Amino acid sequence: MKQITLILTLLLSFGVQAERLKDIASVQGVRDNQLFGYGLVIGLNGTGDSTPFTNQSFASMLSRFGVTLPAGVTATSKNVAAVSLTATLPPFSKPGQKIDITASSIGNAASLRGGTLLLSTLKGADGQVYAVAQGNLVVGGLGVDGADGSRSSLSIPTVGLIPNGASVERSVPNSFDNGDTLTFNLNRPDFTTAKQVTDKINGLLGPGVARTLDATSIRVTAPRDSSQRVTFLSILENLDVEVGEERARIVINSRTGTIVIGQHVKVSPAAITHGSLTVTINQAPPVPGQDGTLTGGETILSPRNNNVQVDKNSGHMFVFDPGTSLNDIVRAVNQVGAAPGDVMAILEGLKEAGAINADFVVI
Repeated sequence: MKQITLILTLLLSFGVQAERLKDIASVQGVRDNQLFGYGLVIGLNGTGDSTPFTNQSFASMLSRFGVTLPAGVTATSKNVAAVSLTATLPPFSKPGQKIDITASSIGNAASLRGGTLLLSTLKGADGQVYAVAQGNLVVGGLGVDGADGSRSSLSIPTVGLIPNGASVERSVPNSFDNGDTLTFNLNRPDFTTAKQVTDKINGLLGPGVARTLDATSIRVTAPRDSSQRVTFLSILENLDVEVGEERARIVINSRTGTIVIGQHVKVSPAAITHGSLTVTINQAPPVPGQDGTLTGGETILSPRNNNVQVDKNSGHMFVFDPGTSLNDIVRAVNQVGAAPGDVMAILEGLKEAGAINADFVVI
C-alpha cells in the first residue's frame, strides 16, 4: 500500500513545552560575522580553470615570488583555480583562534580535489581584514570526464572545506559590556513566549528587572561589571521558560510526499473532490448527559469522535464540517492507499478556498 508520510509536530501535540532561554533567544549584539575573500588553489590534477582573471591572479602571484614572465607570455596552468572564500567569525573570537573556511570555484574548474589554498585574506563587510587563510582542501564531491565528452559527478567537486584553515587576526567589537541593560531577542517572535520570559526573570530577580518591548525583545537590567554580567547571563540563559504554542502550520515536501501538520490545524466548511477520490467527513453532534451529581446536576454535552470515510470510486462532492482535523483526513486517505498527490491536491484546494486555518510552507 502506498503511504503518505504523515509527521505530526510532537512538541505541539503535547501542549506547552519548557525550554532553556539560551535555546529560544539570543543576546542582542552577540552574533556571528560573515567574512569573505578571494584566493588561488594550486596543486590540482589538471582540473583547474583557464579564465582571464585566474591567469591574471596567477601572474600576480608569480611576480610576488620574483618570477617575471617575458613580454607577450600569458601565465596559464590547468593546475590552478580561482576561488571565493567564505567563513563565519563567531562572537568573542580572539586573535590566534582558528575558524573553518569554505572555498568555492568561481571559474570553470572541473574539481578542487587535492588542491591547496595559498595564503589569502578574509575581510568583513567594513573592508577590514579579520583573518588569513591557507591549507589543504577537503572535497567531498567527485567528477569524472570521459573521452567521448560524457561526464559523471557525485555531489559538488568544485566546493571544498578547510577545517581550522583560517587564523583570526582581529576581534570584532560588540556591545556586550555596554550600558545598564541587556536585550534578549527571541528566535521566533511570539507575544506569549515574550511574556513568559519576562515573568520568569522577574519571578527570579524581582519585579521590574525585565520588561517586554515587543513580541521579539525582552530588556533586562544587568550589572555593568563584565565579570558579574557573565555570571548574570549564565543564570538567565539556563532558565526553563514555557514556550507559547506555534501557529497552525502545514509543511509540504512535494518531492517526497511528506506532510507535517501542526496541532491546531482545522478545516472550515468546504466541498472538494479530486479525480475518483472522495473524502467524506461526518461530525457527530454532542450527546446530552448529566454531570454525575445526585441532585442539582446540570446537563452537559459529551463530544463524539469524527467519522471519516474515503471512497476512491465515487466522484461526488461532500461537505467538510467545521472543526474537522486535517489529521483525520490524511489518516483516512492512507487507509485506502491513495497517492501523496491526492492529499497534496486536497490541501491546495483547501488553501485556495481559504478553508483551512494554517500557514503553508512548501519545501
